[in-house]
Amino acid sequence: MTSTYQGVIEKYRDFIKTPIGLKAITLLEGNTPLIHAPEVAEKLGGNFDLWIKFEGLNPTGSFKDRGMTVAVSEAAHRGASSVICASTGNTAASAAAYAARAGMRAIVIIPAGNVAAGKLAGAIAYGANVVQISGSFDDALNIVLKISEKHPIALVNSLNPYRLEGQKTAAFEICDILGEAPDWLTLPVGNAGNITAYWMGFKQYNNLKNSGLPRILGVQAEGAAPLVVGHPVHHPDTIATAIRIGNPARAEEALHAASESKGKIIAVSDDEILSAQKLLASNGIWVEPASAAGIAGLRKEIEENKIDIKNKCVVAVCTGHGLKDPDIITKDFGIPKVVPPDINQLEDLILNG
Repeated sequence: MTSTYQGVIEKYRDFIKTPIGLKAITLLEGNTPLIHAPEVAEKLGGNFDLWIKFEGLNPTGSFKDRGMTVAVSEAAHRGASSVICASTGNTAASAAAYAARAGMRAIVIIPAGNVAAGKLAGAIAYGANVVQISGSFDDALNIVLKISEKHPIALVNSLNPYRLEGQKTAAFEICDILGEAPDWLTLPVGNAGNITAYWMGFKQYNNLKNSGLPRILGVQAEGAAPLVVGHPVHHPDTIATAIRIGNPARAEEALHAASESKGKIIAVSDDEILSAQKLLASNGIWVEPASAAGIAGLRKEIEENKIDIKNKCVVAVCTGHGLKDPDIITKDFGIPKVVPPDINQLEDLILNG
């Protein structure tokens, strides 16, 4: 028995650049839901059609799986036995999972103390060799780049072009479902590979099917917003660990994507990100903080810049599941109240608070 759906490589093989004869290393990534969210749109104060592309429902809980299936498949195709990456967490888990699937070794370099427990646990569970450095993500990326140049170890960060080939398939899926491109796409921006890949995908789909192109709203955290301030941020600081990156590898491409789409890249505060996370959760969609940045940015544009999206179609990309960083929620919750298993006390508590 075989699954009807076979992952993004097989579904879109004719539209992504891969070596001839490539065998797909897959966990059946992609095919994530596009969730209609009119209640969220109403709370944002806009009369528009809002859809949430929930990438947190990929196999390892984040959008990284789309690109990793292609990057690891290509590495295996050329005979590599090991892969390496720098990560703030999601790339680590994804690289480790796909390497394990391929029977390869995964080496993950992370900034000490700056990776959410849920992400670190994933990398460990999948069997990666995890090393922490006393530096930033940008320091880690510089190191793994040099290691991959000196040794036969495949780099699977978003500098790897095959990562973008896989990630652009999310744009294909959005157009497949909607029948055309949305008017606006809003998403978080960290290392800037995803915004670059989406724009690649929308342009390719438009060339093939005349689907139109969205305007792109990229959103960074204020404490890690190099594309907004116009220079690298040497000590990025934000609660949104997935986008805590001060010198994006795809900075130039991201700025081009925003400009060419007639969109923009903005920054939002941590408080705005957490508020957007709660708003999504109130509608049944729990995402990690960084994933809520797109909604936070959309709200800011509606409230402060009076962006005209009346009757427009907007897709917000939520890149990672809330279980990736549960401490953000649980640390303020405390210990649930304990009462005896007595119906009278429970009724009193439930009905009267």
